[in-house]
Amino acid sequence: MGQILEIIFTADFLHSIIRLSTPILFATMAALISERAGVINIGIEGTMLFASLMGVVGSAFTGNVWLGVLCAVVSGIAFSGLLSFFHLKLETDIVLTGIALNLMSSGLTIFILYILTGDKGVSTQLASKAVPNINIPLIQDIPVLGSILSGHSVLTYLAFFLVIALAIFLKKTKLGTYIRAVGENSDSVETAGISVNMVRLKALLISGAISGLGGAFMSMAYVNMFTKDMVAGRGFIALAAEAMGRGVPGLSMLSALFFGMADALSNNLQLFNMPSELTRLMPYAFTIVALGIYAAREQRKSKA
Repeated sequence: MGQILEIIFTADFLHSIIRLSTPILFATMAALISERAGVINIGIEGTMLFASLMGVVGSAFTGNVWLGVLCAVVSGIAFSGLLSFFHLKLETDIVLTGIALNLMSSGLTIFILYILTGDKGVSTQLASKAVPNINIPLIQDIPVLGSILSGHSVLTYLAFFLVIALAIFLKKTKLGTYIRAVGENSDSVETAGISVNMVRLKALLISGAISGLGGAFMSMAYVNMFTKDMVAGRGFIALAAEAMGRGVPGLSMLSALFFGMADALSNNLQLFNMPSELTRLMPYAFTIVALGIYAAREQRKSKA
């Protein structure tokens, strides 16, 4: 136990929490923007997975890392556009549609990877680019703090900046106000002559763009390749983080950091020769326990 505590209370461990929280944070913000519009975006998992492959493919064929990130974002928007078409136009159930798209994404990415490389597992044959890490001036020279906060991927800093940007967007812009209004009382918005479906479409497209950034991080910063089903449930964990954050960007960010800590702890426990099956289970076990505590607190509050 003492050895585990020695690992936890180190700058490297805190650095890894921030790094591992990044894809969850992107997915959490994607879930938040759609949920505030009254739509549960179950398709975030599949959107991130598809975007992670498109980022690798885009950067490999263009030779430019930022064009690869752009490909990931555009593919995320396209995937969410498909979800929007089925749900808003054809009026299918959003949850069932999201699950179907997640399953489609898992098979489609393998198919595309096989067509391009002949490999069904990894994209090592594609010369994809990696999003660079940056050192923050002044902060990088501060003992301990510099080791924690500096040296992360550009996308990591973008994820935390996005939390602030979304908070301002939802409260200070016209579209943000419409999104909140639709989520709180769609009938009143419809009465005011504003198209609820159009507002939800925009929210879902924004959600897709943010999910695309999360996918780009997975394959262009977390690791420098695409692997089969590499998102590994982070989209679903993000839904839990957003629920615990009650739709507030700051609180949702803290929830994402909590699940990132569970992921970091899972990786470090492997140093103690613990069964990998047990350590890999830890982030998902943390999710179930955290949701159970959250649900219990909400029930107590409703009774009070």
